[in-house]
Amino acid sequence: MPDNINLKSFVTSLFQYNRNPTVEVRAGDLKIGGLNPVRLQSMTTTNTLDTDATVEQCIKIFDAGGELVRITAQGKREASNLFLIRKILNKKGYSYPLAADIHFNSEAASVAATFVEKVRINPGNFAGGAKKIQKIAYTDELYLKEVDDIKKVFVPFLKICSKNGTAIRIGVNHGSLSDRIMSKYGDTPIGMVESCMEYLRICRDENFNNVVVSIKSSNTRVMVHTVRLLNYTMKAEGMKYPLHLGVTEAGMGEDGRIKSAVGIGALLADGLGDTIRVSLTEDPELEIPVADRLKKHFESFNGHNPIKAVPINNYQPFEYKKRETHSVIGIGGMNHPWVITDLRGYNKIPNMGVVPDAVILDNSGLILPNDISHLLRIVPFGENIFNQDKTVLPLCTIKDISDADLKKPGVLQLGYEDLSFETIEFLRNNKNIIILLETGHVNGVAEQRAFFLALLHFKITNPVIVQRKYLNTELSAFQIDSAADTGLLFIDGFGEGLSLVAPALCPREITETAFGILQASRARFSKTEYISCPGCGRTLFNLQSTTELIKARTSHLKGIKIAIMGCIVNGIGEMADADYGYVGAGAGRISLFKNRELVIKNMPQSEAVERLIELIKDDGHWLEP
Repeated sequence: MPDNINLKSFVTSLFQYNRNPTVEVRAGDLKIGGLNPVRLQSMTTTNTLDTDATVEQCIKIFDAGGELVRITAQGKREASNLFLIRKILNKKGYSYPLAADIHFNSEAASVAATFVEKVRINPGNFAGGAKKIQKIAYTDELYLKEVDDIKKVFVPFLKICSKNGTAIRIGVNHGSLSDRIMSKYGDTPIGMVESCMEYLRICRDENFNNVVVSIKSSNTRVMVHTVRLLNYTMKAEGMKYPLHLGVTEAGMGEDGRIKSAVGIGALLADGLGDTIRVSLTEDPELEIPVADRLKKHFESFNGHNPIKAVPINNYQPFEYKKRETHSVIGIGGMNHPWVITDLRGYNKIPNMGVVPDAVILDNSGLILPNDISHLLRIVPFGENIFNQDKTVLPLCTIKDISDADLKKPGVLQLGYEDLSFETIEFLRNNKNIIILLETGHVNGVAEQRAFFLALLHFKITNPVIVQRKYLNTELSAFQIDSAADTGLLFIDGFGEGLSLVAPALCPREITETAFGILQASRARFSKTEYISCPGCGRTLFNLQSTTELIKARTSHLKGIKIAIMGCIVNGIGEMADADYGYVGAGAGRISLFKNRELVIKNMPQSEAVERLIELIKDDGHWLEP
């Protein structure tokens, strides 16, 4: 990672929301980057040779608010058919830009560039064809020769794009780095960034600037840290290309929405990102409302009241580093983050259905349902019960400090504005205090991060519960907003607990969302994780129904990661940290993987789910529902 980090080369400010400055890129009439708003896009899942179905799906995406649609072009036939798709869309009054998605076939890219407004290429397989997934001992001479071979394929393509006014996206996927990059850098953020920079340097040498760049991963932590590093590296080399954001293979339902909001939101929060795509294993038009919610959420930060800056020397934006904390009653230290459900305001506590680690109550006398009756209770300071009952903790404010007996563990409610010299000294001298961190700031994510940065600077190691409050009446909006606001903190190693408050929603939904955010941030795994792609024209089985079937059979398992991938383009790489992989191998055929190793090749799809379950059972990971 870079030494002596100049954070001005990473983002404009950590304390004031500003869009990252970029050059303007044009895809047809659509302007990307510069002073333009964040653009929304999706991708078709139809066979590109099925013209009518592809046109119909494009129209659904555009009608939902999409501003660009990407269509896979596996070969020259598919690339050529983009001409007909473009023509029919124009005739129907839809002149929005189309982007061709290219893997392995540079000739198809050159054809597509003459028919559509943008072409996405993957530097992991654009010039070298299919990778052999093997480690090669590269000499400097051999490495440079392969880079020179890229130029021989890439430069003619750029000339075609320049002639036709076609934009390109250099889109790196965590799951499809070239053998050359993997051999020299390994499966690392630096390797992903260098994979992109090799092509960007050629673009600069050729004076081709109509370029958007992206680095994606199904691992939100990898995705966020790597995009930050890419932006830092581009700026260090005098480049200001717009960024496209997305979490690959995010999944379906609330898990996919939360995971996408965590990853994309962590970058939008710092003004990074000029186009976004939410990758859900659902009909593609359903991705647009989620992307639009994220876009508007961060647009609301514009012109917010200033947040007082603090020293940032100890901040690590390009790699995960857990803030050093000590443990208080099991919160902090080496323990996983807690989920604390705030039940204040409830006269009668409803059945939860999902069990948090602790609850906050109006008073300790409230009767809790059986499933949570054993939990630690946090109640406002003022009851004598604290001295007798170890299952109750006092919740204090700054005003209570002089009166409270805090020789025993307690929870102190704080906001960033409360972090005075006296408060810092109090925390230094009271190691038994857990902080409940609140914020009422419009840009609460930046204010709460500033609080953590201050703790780092002053070497305060008390554990912190991050709390956010929402007035959302719709569950999906609450999930997206809360994940976008809090995921960044846990990705950066900040926070020993999470407490979400949404009075209009039921406690079970709120608690499940908190667990989902911690899982999406890779801070705590509490249920099965599904890494499932949205599908495209390369997918030869029904991803949605297959994913639903696998989830129905395995969702009761805890801590298992299962990848469900439409094809091998990104499948093998994106499931790098998955325990098991279910990957399309051809029409009606599936290959099964375990820990990235091929176990069963090209088997009938009708048998694949049962064989997957057999693999889980053979490894001793199976539990009966």
